[in-house]
Parts: sequence; structure tokens; C-alpha cells
Amino acid sequence: MELAEETIRKAQQGDANAFSDVLDSSYELIFSVAMKYVMNRQDAEDVTQQVCIKLARSITQYRFDSSFSTWLYRVVVNCANDWHRKESRHHQSTNDVAQNPASHNSDVAEQQLYLKQVLEQIGTWGKGYLDAVVLVIGEGLTHQDAARVLDVSESTVSWRIHEVRKRLHLLESGGQNS
Repeated sequence: MELAEETIRKAQQGDANAFSDVLDSSYELIFSVAMKYVMNRQDAEDVTQQVCIKLARSITQYRFDSSFSTWLYRVVVNCANDWHRKESRHHQSTNDVAQNPASHNSDVAEQQLYLKQVLEQIGTWGKGYLDAVVLVIGEGLTHQDAARVLDVSESTVSWRIHEVRKRLHLLESGGQNS
């Protein structure tokens, strides 16, 4: 997904066609990450729209000291977290599953609801856990790449993933040590 530096520089200078190229090549990544955070299409579209607006306002802040995708992940993560703080209490889990066209099959709907509940639970554990899960497990980033996006150490990302696995295992086993 890496864009040509020339295209990014033109977009930073106000070239509308270059900015359109940036959006076209970035949209799939933006929407994919947003969807993993919010778990339904309508809200993912809202988050994606916010990212596009923020990208238009902040592309001049990209300094080429990391890959563009790393910088963009950071923008998406920040917008998704802002959305969660503002909106997540206003949505019902049952509506989310019903709105998703992939949930025609009751098994799929049940799995989606369970995944949403797990992600919501992880989101209550404090700053950074959900971000690490979405980037490492959902997006397939390495711990090192996720650390660059989140501006933390690689060991912090590794610890967060370890903690999530440990806590989920405890929840699965009913809080008893196996």
C-alpha cells in the first residue's frame, strides 16, 4: 500500500488529484481497520469518513520518518478510539449483528456477536489492549510494526497481547487456573 513519496508530497501541497490518489490507495486499509474496531458496516463507514476528514486536515503532518501506512494506521487507531469514546454506548449489540449482511447464517451471527462481545471486553481493560489486538491479530502486523503505529515499545505490544490471551483464557475457564 505504500504510496510514492511524490504523490504524498503533492497531496501535502494541496494537489486535489494527488490527495484523491492517496485516498483511493488507502481506503481499503482504513475501512478494514475501522471495521475491526466497530464490528458493523455503518459505524465503520462513519469512522472511515472521520479518518478521511482527518487525513485531509493532517496529511501535512506526515514527515516521512516512518512508512506512510504506519502513520495512517496511527490516524485510524486514533479516530476509532475517539469514536468508541463518543458513540459506543449508543449502539446495541443485537442491532449490529442484524445490520451486517454476512450474518444471514445463525452460526455466523452468533460468532460475530461473540467476537463483538470479546472486543468490547478487551476495550474495558485499559488503554492499548484493543489497539494491540486489532493491529497484531486483526491486521497481521508484527509486534514491532504495531509498536511503531502505537508509539510504544515492542515489548509493550508483546506484553499487551500476552495479557489479552491470559485474561481471555481465564474468562474461558471461568476464572479458574487450569
